[in-house]
Amino acid sequence: MKRIRRSGLTALAVAGVLSLALTACSESGGKEAEKTPGVGGAGPRLKVAMVTHSGPGDTFWDIVQKGAKAAAAKDNVEFLYSADPDGGKQAQLVQAAIDKKVDGIIVTFAKPDALKDVVARATAAKIPVVSINSGADVSAQYGAVAHFGQDETVAGEAAGRELAKSNAKKALCVIHEQGNVGLEDRCAGAKKTFGGSMQNLFVQGTNMPQVKSSITAKLQADKSIDGILTLNAAIAATAVDSAKEAGSQAKIATFDMNKELVASLKSGTIQFAVDQQPYLQGYEAVDGIWLLKNNGNILGGGRPVLTGPAIVTKDTAASIEQFANQGTR
Repeated sequence: MKRIRRSGLTALAVAGVLSLALTACSESGGKEAEKTPGVGGAGPRLKVAMVTHSGPGDTFWDIVQKGAKAAAAKDNVEFLYSADPDGGKQAQLVQAAIDKKVDGIIVTFAKPDALKDVVARATAAKIPVVSINSGADVSAQYGAVAHFGQDETVAGEAAGRELAKSNAKKALCVIHEQGNVGLEDRCAGAKKTFGGSMQNLFVQGTNMPQVKSSITAKLQADKSIDGILTLNAAIAATAVDSAKEAGSQAKIATFDMNKELVASLKSGTIQFAVDQQPYLQGYEAVDGIWLLKNNGNILGGGRPVLTGPAIVTKDTAASIEQFANQGTR
């Protein structure tokens, strides 16, 4: 009979101890972890609803949702998403979330008057509300505990200054959703700092052929337009097509990012983009509700938590290309 070496017995003994330790962890460690405050995912499972004003197929809101889902996975949160560009219908979706007795609601105040009453009902039901993206100026007033986004007027002013560097003198600011106060603030800010002439052009953002037709017609009617500022990356790509069709040399810039836009920035087709980091807005909103419910934390001290603006140009586009390609910038 072959004798077992002492080292072999030692290894077997260590393996046995590790096995017992792992068994003990699996039987009691998880339950103990649930009782530990301040640890991501600890505590009871929460249900958080996000209700936005986005239209279908908007890549910007895909990035917001990626951030929100990442935080939800970390924090053991059930994440519910719904959206409607109509303010009244958005309010109905918020009411549906209240009726589900969710633990927190994330909203956008693109059309703040439509949401004022329903947000008040949420806060009366002791459901914390966090706002993102739009409505920083009314967020606290309407009862939201925090806001994550950029100051749209400040972002517009930054865009106006940057567009002026291209030597454009007469520009369009293309608003793709009428009644959206955030978009209107962007254009107002840009007009303030641009230095030349800038006029608003309203288009129907959910109908891209109509958007292209409207921009093309404007460029054909006024050959002196040498600058276009769009407020959405998809609209920017359409504006590029419009300029080609109209034979215009107008310099095109935009708000917001997606992976397709990086190539246009690197080639110089798009002059710059104003990035408000939508991934961060979604992530911090969900995580902020988790922190509030589990540890009583509130970010911002009653003031908006700014996620932008950051100006991305031809010179800096490559530095975020990796993140844009993975859908997080």
